[in-house]
Amino acid sequence: MLSAECQGAKPQVLLFMTDQELKQIRDHKWRLDGHAIRTIEDARAFIESVGFCLMYPMRQQVLVPTFVGAWAGSAEKLPTWQKAFDDPSAQEAKEVVVRLLRERSVYEANPFDENNAFLVAASIFPYFYALVGERNPKQPPRPKPHSEYTQLACDAFELIRREGPVSKQKMQEKLGGSVSFAALDHALGELWSRLRITRVDYNPSEGAFWDVLYRWSPDAVRDGMNLSVVESLTALLSKYLDCVVAADQQELETFFGNFVSRSRVKEAINALIAARELSFVRAGNRSLIQMTPAKVPSERDRVVHRG
Repeated sequence: MLSAECQGAKPQVLLFMTDQELKQIRDHKWRLDGHAIRTIEDARAFIESVGFCLMYPMRQQVLVPTFVGAWAGSAEKLPTWQKAFDDPSAQEAKEVVVRLLRERSVYEANPFDENNAFLVAASIFPYFYALVGERNPKQPPRPKPHSEYTQLACDAFELIRREGPVSKQKMQEKLGGSVSFAALDHALGELWSRLRITRVDYNPSEGAFWDVLYRWSPDAVRDGMNLSVVESLTALLSKYLDCVVAADQQELETFFGNFVSRSRVKEAINALIAARELSFVRAGNRSLIQMTPAKVPSERDRVVHRG
């Protein structure tokens, strides 16, 4: 299980809440209540608090906060990644995230959309790596039909391993002018989806710079390789519920189904409920799952303890 520091504050004792109350609690945690991120320290603390977030909102909604929303302090009129280049606030938010990437306070993944980064706090990244990362990351990928990777992805991996950090522009030159940026983006997405590579920097003239993850952050990769899927899924379920306050089982299975099979998610939820690590709370007319609140000692318990 995650340490108490990584999980955040102890959950509030909630037996029932309205849908509006749930939204208000989430808005406060996700910095959508007017308390916008304004400094690198704020940004670092926000991602550490929620554990993970998307950079931009998605048309098909995912139940996680967004960094641009926390930066704006509101959920109103947030740009998608397609419109972000024309939004000054989104560009400021992107610059802050690049700084966090450089200092390894945050890591990126692309489980939902290769153009919309999924940001993961450094403290929980090894658990995330254990779910989706390669167990032998230094072994070069093999092309189809022996594996899931295209030949271009394998060639790109070898180039990044040999010369990284390297920009996409430089990669295209090295791999041959006939390789389109669209094809290269797809190949990089294949490698990124299994956390073989990661974006480590960005500048306007050359775009994103890539490196192999095991070289960029060897300790985090090593820690992730030594964690089991069951242990990691259990830890991340707890952190996710700390982030979203409460969710129904379908929402949990949908979110974590992007990383592991839904049957594994269901097994982990049932095990945590049986162990009383998770419990149910009513929200409106729905029964949601939450982290089991810490027991508040009664006056009698306090008297006995003092005695």
